[in-house]
Amino acid sequence: MPAGKLNNGAGRGWRYFSFFIFHFALVSGAITTNDLATAEREGRALAQQLCELRPEANYTNSGKLVIRIPKKPRQEIPFTSRILVTETNWTTVYEVSLGTDQPFTFSVEHRPETPSRYSVAVGAAPTNNFSFLILNYSLLPNDQTMTPFAGSDFWLADLGLEFFHWPGQRLTKREMRRGKSCQVLESRRPDSGTNGYARVVSWIHTESGAVVQAEAYDEQGKLLKEFRPTAVEKVNGAWQLKEMEIENMQTGSRTTLVFDLPPE
Repeated sequence: MPAGKLNNGAGRGWRYFSFFIFHFALVSGAITTNDLATAEREGRALAQQLCELRPEANYTNSGKLVIRIPKKPRQEIPFTSRILVTETNWTTVYEVSLGTDQPFTFSVEHRPETPSRYSVAVGAAPTNNFSFLILNYSLLPNDQTMTPFAGSDFWLADLGLEFFHWPGQRLTKREMRRGKSCQVLESRRPDSGTNGYARVVSWIHTESGAVVQAEAYDEQGKLLKEFRPTAVEKVNGAWQLKEMEIENMQTGSRTTLVFDLPPE
């Protein structure tokens, strides 16, 4: 499969939420964990392949965020997501209504070879209307992307897969995780400071390229969040992501992203 393309069988599930449905030619060859230069070279190559993947067409989907916070009522927040594709880049738009007349809209613009651009706006984004994105969005500095999306455990940077863009990448080992043979990619943030993740470890299924699990650590090296897919369904003969979950291991809160999939 060419770099930067998705196969049609799994592309739709990946468009729903690009974190867990990746299909690409994985970096081959044994990982020599005692050879740091080799591990970093292979890690950068793998992360680059992840960053270069792009949808083939525009797409719209809906679902809900299910937020569970200890000792508080469960919350359900509906959302709409859109994929807008151009020849040079593609943009993911997330729209939620938080009880106001104008919905909150957040976008991630993905460009090859450059960091993602994060923007927010108040108001709905018309389908395929890039002038809205250009004229009405406020561009966010990178240090403001480690903030919650709609009050959930997902941060804006999570939805933009920001850690795959960090310069510090290395393949550390191969091991079984959740019953799957995986390659382990470690991503390190160059300027973590006191806010957000300092390091993310991803378990990537060797055969399919799906991310089986990911763990995010804070500046003190403590486990902060854990990401995992929790449900898949077969749609038109292909397995699609139905639910994914992120848990804050330090606060005990948990958010599930549930997608509205069409019936088989």
